[in-house]
Amino acid sequence: MDHDQLLRYSRQILLPDFSIEGQEKLLASRVLIIGVGGLGSPVAMYLAAAGVGHLVLVDDDRVELSNLQRQLAHGTDDIGRPKVDSARDTLRRLNPHVRVSSHHARLHGDALLNEVREADLVVDASDNFASRFALNDACVQTRTPLVSGAAIRMEGQVAVFRSDRDDGPCYRCLYKDEGELDQSCSENGVLAPLVGIIGSIQAMETIKVLTGLGQSLDGRLLLFDGRDMDWRTLKLRKDPHCPTCSRPARANAPAMDS
Repeated sequence: MDHDQLLRYSRQILLPDFSIEGQEKLLASRVLIIGVGGLGSPVAMYLAAAGVGHLVLVDDDRVELSNLQRQLAHGTDDIGRPKVDSARDTLRRLNPHVRVSSHHARLHGDALLNEVREADLVVDASDNFASRFALNDACVQTRTPLVSGAAIRMEGQVAVFRSDRDDGPCYRCLYKDEGELDQSCSENGVLAPLVGIIGSIQAMETIKVLTGLGQSLDGRLLLFDGRDMDWRTLKLRKDPHCPTCSRPARANAPAMDS
């Protein structure tokens, strides 16, 4: 690190459990962020500011006026632009030392699998179960850590799934199918600060996993009720019959096609 970087990241480096070693780990890391909307905005902004070396942004959407109430990586002048382009410009203004790559697309099959394989960690900031399940499958197949978040109305949740370990659950152990939980903010609404809270926790967990700092939410589900300002943590168990991460399922899993 040069003098400017030491000064930029000095408040993190001062942490006794973080130090220069932790900062160097961040600078050497590549993080894939799926979705740069309400959750992805604070995740990407905090990770860029913290000095994660390479951020890869994936989103097929464009900025709309209704996004601006909560998606802070975008501004009024960005309406109509691809979200990945708007977010990329915001991150470069925050920290020009961070490399930012982007895909204005919804990745599937081999394209998704290849991006997940290249990443040291994946952040799921998507808004639908189809994307979450596909991303989880790719993370399990490539043994890539996954930081998952969701927020709607005044409720949110965060969990960390360590597919690089054999004994932990995956996202599919928690949600067997789509059920009634596949809801969108456009249909149910969301209070603006909620996505900032959940996205910030996702960024915190990402930094902790990348650097080995503290105890992550690995194998735990953190639930937040903003209406009553109530936090709960649930222990997650690995499902021995999980269609994605159980040993027979992993052994027989077909290769993902494009």
